[in-house]
Amino acid sequence: MKKTSLLLLVWSALFMVTALADPRQDRDIEVKVKIAGENVIVDLILVVPATRQEVWAVLTDFEHMASFVSNLKESKVVSVSEDTLKIFQRGSAMYGPISFPFESTREIRLTPFDKIQSRMISGNMRKMEGTTQLVDEGGQTRIIYHTDTIQEVWIPPVAGKLFIEHEIREQFHEIRNEIIKRKRALASSIPARSAARGIW
Repeated sequence: MKKTSLLLLVWSALFMVTALADPRQDRDIEVKVKIAGENVIVDLILVVPATRQEVWAVLTDFEHMASFVSNLKESKVVSVSEDTLKIFQRGSAMYGPISFPFESTREIRLTPFDKIQSRMISGNMRKMEGTTQLVDEGGQTRIIYHTDTIQEVWIPPVAGKLFIEHEIREQFHEIRNEIIKRKRALASSIPARSAARGIW
């Protein structure tokens, strides 16, 4: 019992030191983490300079998501049924010297280009349910993200919130970068295609 308590204390302290030492924060990505008993509730708001269709294309690109979200090692679509996908993902959430491996199979219900609903079927969490909504704001898109999870491992209340906030913010920072990258690539390819057709 004493060893367990000491281990939890050490992990909690390590979480806190690592979280507070992180100098870079994308403050324009608004993240709120609430730990209520066993439940970890995350709410995020982010405005991206892209259309809902452009944002949607990246958020639902599960087959290639591991190539632009650094904490994913594998992401694939297991099955497709009308507007519902079953996807498998595995990876490792890392923050300084701390890492937590994760994997899950989730049911994804799509409502183009408005909403993505997610529910975990199996994995190393006891519960994971989430909703991502896209709101058009005149050439920009507001992403409203909400998840409710129950983890298998104990999470230090204060330092754990900082860890999760960092991880979610980093993930959406990378997603935003991919959206902008694809938008710019498409824009630069249009003049080239027009020139090839002799349209000036």
